[in-house]
Amino acid sequence: MPRKPLPTRLAATAALLLTAGALSAPAASAKSSDASPGDAYTLTVSTNPTSTDYDNRNVDVTGTVTKADGTPAPNIPVTVQEVVRFTTWNPWGDPIDPTYYEPRDLGTPVTDANGKFTIPDVDIDHVTGSSLLNVQHGVQITAFYDEDGDLNTPQDGYYTDATVAANAKSSSVSYRVNKNKVKAGDILTVQGKVTLPKGVEPGGTEVFLQTYWEQEYHVKTTAEDDGFFVLSVRVSREDDTFELRTAPTDLYVAGADQPLPITNTLLPRT
Repeated sequence: MPRKPLPTRLAATAALLLTAGALSAPAASAKSSDASPGDAYTLTVSTNPTSTDYDNRNVDVTGTVTKADGTPAPNIPVTVQEVVRFTTWNPWGDPIDPTYYEPRDLGTPVTDANGKFTIPDVDIDHVTGSSLLNVQHGVQITAFYDEDGDLNTPQDGYYTDATVAANAKSSSVSYRVNKNKVKAGDILTVQGKVTLPKGVEPGGTEVFLQTYWEQEYHVKTTAEDDGFFVLSVRVSREDDTFELRTAPTDLYVAGADQPLPITNTLLPRT
């Protein structure tokens, strides 16, 4: 589903730093930017707890900035963001970014006399109205400091990140199709129901129908309050991949994928 990449110069600068080797890329759960020889500072970030779930969505974000000799660096402004990530739909194998990013600014705390900064009670969640199709359930907390404040000079920038596991509840989708064998021109109708965890309302869940391997979905609809939905599509000659996908509105409820047993009789048999 179309989604804009991280729309900030900060993200571009961080990517440039990592690509050019001005910074070392941390592991997914890293707490430090792995200072290179000649770096003036070392930047770390971490969260407590390191994972969240449906009933517990908040963490405290903490970090440090130290000088090259290991002493604390006070009065350093650190830009902190929460980044919800999405997997790029790419069935062609093109060399494109496999991830889309949706950032949210958490603030720019300033380090204290001990070189520490804290942002308490951060809500690890999806706060925009965008679709959660293909969302990854590992949310990044990023930290960035630029010595001169000029993002056009990335050689004096410092970046690190930590990942918070957003443990999601499972969901399912059931269906009924009007025909299992189709040909070009036929109207394929899929009726079904989205089932979410007890206590979670299914209304608003997006339901997508894929018919062709290159396209993730052909048509979409939104489940009613009782979870039921209907999708109809006119079959084309090339349609060869029939699958349902759902995207609940809550980050902490995972979507469901369901292949459909449908054959396009006009396609050559393999």
